Amino acid sequence: MDMPNVLPPTLTNELWRKKIEIASKNASANYSFYMGSSNENIEEIKAINPFEVCGVKVFMGSSTGNLLVDNEESLNLIFRDSPVLIATHCEDTPMIKAAEERFKVQYGKNIPIEAHADIRSREACLKSSMKAVDLAKKFNQNLHILHISTAEELSLFSTQPIEEKLITAEVCIPHLYFNSDDYQTKGTLIKCNPSIKSPSDQLALKDALKTGLIDFVATDHAPHILAGKSNPYADCPSGMPSIEQALLVVLEMVKKGDLSLEDVPNVTSHNIAKRFKIKDRGFIREGYWADIVLVNLDDEHVIDDADTNYACGWSPFNGDRFSSKITDTIVSGEHVFSRGKFLKTQKGLQIEFSRS
Repeated sequence: MDMPNVLPPTLTNELWRKKIEIASKNASANYSFYMGSSNENIEEIKAINPFEVCGVKVFMGSSTGNLLVDNEESLNLIFRDSPVLIATHCEDTPMIKAAEERFKVQYGKNIPIEAHADIRSREACLKSSMKAVDLAKKFNQNLHILHISTAEELSLFSTQPIEEKLITAEVCIPHLYFNSDDYQTKGTLIKCNPSIKSPSDQLALKDALKTGLIDFVATDHAPHILAGKSNPYADCPSGMPSIEQALLVVLEMVKKGDLSLEDVPNVTSHNIAKRFKIKDRGFIREGYWADIVLVNLDDEHVIDDADTNYACGWSPFNGDRFSSKITDTIVSGEHVFSRGKFLKTQKGLQIEFSRS
């Protein structure tokens, strides 16, 4: 389920439809697309087809293009009138900008990457997430908060069954796998928004995923080219590729006792299908589409940039050792990948939703 911060931003139903047309010709995986939001596109949001559009993405913090929603009236209209789940990026822009200015005064253009967690701070995340929760409660709206990165935000959520929740949350692969100590070795390669924070935050996120405070895992996949990621902090784009190793990261958590093997399908598939009301997918059931990954749990290997399938040609996990390896992938009943080779491509189908 792809995000709207592309060029041009996906702010109209016409642009959303164009992305579907492109995917229908090129996609190797099943796909859906979020509708973007701005201070001015409420009529486009109201016209969404809820059986096709996975959700509305609201950037309640710094973003690219025209996707930042910082007008109070606009936010109220979106939360009041959206016909589909609202997914929010929660960081407080004024707090971030003020912190950036402080570090510029201190370091000029040579801001250290370790400062990223202070610039995009836990306070900025918590303030924005609290605001999103308040809006969701005010309008009795379905809210999903993306890429939770702090222990403090976890108090906003509950462990009740996901079918009963109006407010849910996810944790992304970078925040599960890395912590602020890794800036020393990975540098700007792991610069992302929200920022990767402390080891204690990382442990809290892992525990919240296991207990159900956080409902599932996502990737926040952002495959910037290596030339850009090699720039100094101020000129380095935020985000990293993570889809290819996402399941491997979750299985490492099983290996280390942070999750049970039985937890894996819940946090990678079942809960996502339930939350978004995905039609006929997300479970191995008679009558459902066969979307299946086969894994060898005992095939230890080291990630090498040269072996990745990313178009950007690099991985933040380069040089890292994993205990498991994906052997085969079946998409909508079609065997598309086996033992490192693609058997078929362009077999992805548009995801549909069963919503009342």
